Amino acid sequence: MSLSHLAYELKDPEVLRSPIVFASPHSGREYSKEFLQSSVLDARVIRSSEDAYVDQLIDFIPEMGAPLLLAKMPRAYVDLNRAADELDPSLINDVHSRAQNPRITSGLGVIPRVVSNARAIYRGKLSKPEALARIDHYWFPYHRALQRLLSRAHACFGYSLLIDMHSMPHEAVAHLGKPNQGIDVVLGDRYGASADIALGDLIEQAFETHKFRVSRNVPFAGAYITQRYGQPGQSKHVVQVELDRALYLDEVEVVPSERFEELKDRLKSVLGYVIEETAQPPANRLAAE
Repeated sequence: MSLSHLAYELKDPEVLRSPIVFASPHSGREYSKEFLQSSVLDARVIRSSEDAYVDQLIDFIPEMGAPLLLAKMPRAYVDLNRAADELDPSLINDVHSRAQNPRITSGLGVIPRVVSNARAIYRGKLSKPEALARIDHYWFPYHRALQRLLSRAHACFGYSLLIDMHSMPHEAVAHLGKPNQGIDVVLGDRYGASADIALGDLIEQAFETHKFRVSRNVPFAGAYITQRYGQPGQSKHVVQVELDRALYLDEVEVVPSERFEELKDRLKSVLGYVIEETAQPPANRLAAE
């Protein structure tokens, strides 16, 4: 079953089999004409911070018995992996400077000022009402939908696990790992603060079994979503998965490469295994609603 909202698309399984919720908050690519006209960047460059086509890489998830939540709007327009109050005074009028976190300072607040390589998106500043309208129309609906899915999983299975799917520039990980080998996947659980170690180990083992080179928390340990929703002490777990874009994407043209289907098949094996390992009858067996 699929539910379409202005802010997101929810693909639910016919029968819920696992406490896992899969989400892709940065693969949205509905760039409005107005947004593109307001930017100094062209239609290709503005996509450089997008987790391009991650939604298509994992579109098989509902067939395996788990829900899949996909953002529609691009990260460059509103970043769903930031707190709603992470407003950038260098971009938004009438926002007062305060003690800021490094994300805001670098231009990566909830309404981003830059895309990758610190390239500015806008010619000038945005009005505060415009920024708040984006948050109201897209940020809050997405997070309400995500919270509903996690609450349902917790109620049905006694715990929830959010696997938050992302992709990362090849240059961010090319220098890691064994000499000249790099890293394919980075798993972020905030060093155990957002997920039980055993669940992180399960996901890591699944990737390594299928010949992925895996790093844990370096260089990406997880941002707002892992911090907000990961509460292992309350049986609420989050693991962020970052995929090297070189595995499936032409990063210059932002189009799927010839390796796209190969990676999709490998992910189907990895994530299918994780779902199977967590699959159980719900306490009240429910068709996903």
